[in-house]
Amino acid sequence: MKKVADLPFYCASLFDYQRRSTREVRVGEVGIGGSNPLRLQSMTTTSSMDTAATAAQCLRIVQAGGELVRITTQGRREAINLEAIKSELKQKGQDFPLVADVHFNPNAALLAAERVEKVRINPGNFADGAKKFREVAYDAESYAADLAEIEDKLVPLLDLCKKHGTALRIGANHGSLSDRIMSRYGDTPEGMVASCMEFLRLCRKYDFHEIVLSIKSSNTRVMVHTVRLLVASMQAEGMAYPLHLGVTEAGSGEDGRIKSAVGIGALLADGLGDTIRVSLTEDPEAEVPVAALLRDYVSGRAGHAPIKPVVDFSYSPYAYQQRQSHPIGLFGGGQTAGVVPDLRGCGALMSGLLRPEAVIVDAVDSNLPEDWSGVQRWVPVAGNEGFVPTQAVWPLLDVKTYLADRVASGPKVLEISYVDLQPELLGRLKTDKDVVLLLKTGHQNGTAEQRACFFALDKAGLSHPVVLHRSYTDAVAGEFQLKAAADTGLLLLDGYGDGLSLSAPAVPPKVLLDTHFGVLQAARVRFSKTEFISCPGCGRTLFDLQETTRKVQARTGHLKDLKIAIMGCIVNGIGEMADADYGYVGAGPGKVSLFKNRELVVKTLPEAEAVERLVELIKESGDWLEPK
Repeated sequence: MKKVADLPFYCASLFDYQRRSTREVRVGEVGIGGSNPLRLQSMTTTSSMDTAATAAQCLRIVQAGGELVRITTQGRREAINLEAIKSELKQKGQDFPLVADVHFNPNAALLAAERVEKVRINPGNFADGAKKFREVAYDAESYAADLAEIEDKLVPLLDLCKKHGTALRIGANHGSLSDRIMSRYGDTPEGMVASCMEFLRLCRKYDFHEIVLSIKSSNTRVMVHTVRLLVASMQAEGMAYPLHLGVTEAGSGEDGRIKSAVGIGALLADGLGDTIRVSLTEDPEAEVPVAALLRDYVSGRAGHAPIKPVVDFSYSPYAYQQRQSHPIGLFGGGQTAGVVPDLRGCGALMSGLLRPEAVIVDAVDSNLPEDWSGVQRWVPVAGNEGFVPTQAVWPLLDVKTYLADRVASGPKVLEISYVDLQPELLGRLKTDKDVVLLLKTGHQNGTAEQRACFFALDKAGLSHPVVLHRSYTDAVAGEFQLKAAADTGLLLLDGYGDGLSLSAPAVPPKVLLDTHFGVLQAARVRFSKTEFISCPGCGRTLFDLQETTRKVQARTGHLKDLKIAIMGCIVNGIGEMADADYGYVGAGPGKVSLFKNRELVVKTLPEAEAVERLVELIKESGDWLEPK
């Protein structure tokens, strides 16, 4: 694989939204990539041997708007039963594409390729078996021998796919890289990309091109940077296969939706992605409307007004690099990203809400909850002439007022947008270091415009802290959360933004405030509560995943700064919880194993005892706090 510095850029433009050009792949009657719209899909959670239940769930997914349905295919029996499921659907007058999800078992993939329109294989375990987390020394000869074994097992599958017109999804997961890949690349984006590229080169060698690619992780930062790297690596070798996008093990409820919108939205914003799945620990049909909203919202940027490009910019798209800013109060200088809700026009606030660093309010005497003593007020100068700025009250200025020099010295907040970065303002800011910039946008492609502003500030040598501001005038709660996450996630994942400020007057104040913290946590720049890494479940799941997740959340949700993984089985379980502090993983029917920092602590515990034993393990490790 080429060095990152030698790769072509991953998208056509950072300032003009346009879909990435790919070859078309046919999955039955559904086209992916090419000139086709972004496709939506989900995955069943029923037993793959329960024909009626699986067919019924497939129908619910399609009725919700799904265009493809994936079914877990553990072995030969499940692969053969795909034929019965397909027959059941045809009897009900339905004939949409089915996708077999295969891990560990090339023989199951062969059987599935004869029965359904698409087969998903994982390059991390297609020929290598389960990831064992061993440190294995591979010399060039043994590495080549492993690749030869993969080729021997892959070619028969490619031949069958050609014969039956079956598409192939090569789907790498962060948690299931082979020991061979780990030995050379480690648990890195480069390793995930190398794992995919090995399989792609073999497919090209045997003239097979009906391929969709996916690289997933529960870590949004890893997921976004790795998909970009995959696209650049494909381009370097003249490949243009379509992409399937998803944040794996995103969780449930608003946290799962926000996390998915941050990761998927960041890639869609640059035109990447041809089919998506939102992975929630909920019934699969609940995933599809979330995916549809993201698709429609981001694709609505097509044909937007031009954004003036920044030339000779510095950008790190394949690895996190935080923008360097100087500190002003609680903002900038590498301090934790601040929360600054815009409360203008907002309803009454109640005590007990998460506490932000500052708030934007209409007036100096605006009411705040009693337990928010010390929270800073940012007050517009316009309409509040004569107030005296203090440490607790900072003036909020527009550019015209600022340039007119009608404000006292000391810390201040300046509302700007990209078009305001004219020579006069840039010159003034170079001599005035005591300004926090509140970066606003009303552009149809606001994410790209705000990114351009960061590039321009850096090019001008300005290091002022920047708080991202986005406004959602009429949005209701669920829609607002997804849009805010999709709009700001890309910038935060790339290290841009010293704080977040959202305005949504139609949304309850608690939802507004929680969304700030949720987006920052999903983008991995500020952790304010327990992070639950939970898979959506599938036919391999060995317990009631939704109910178990609720139980674990109820007992441990108050533990700030902890990551707890809840996994239905071992396919990705141990790997995807690589950065989790504790793991709860299905080990057999009615059995659960508990992990701490990826190390097995309790093996095959009865499910009825597992949640309380997890709590005991957290207490024994000194990470427990009693809920307030």
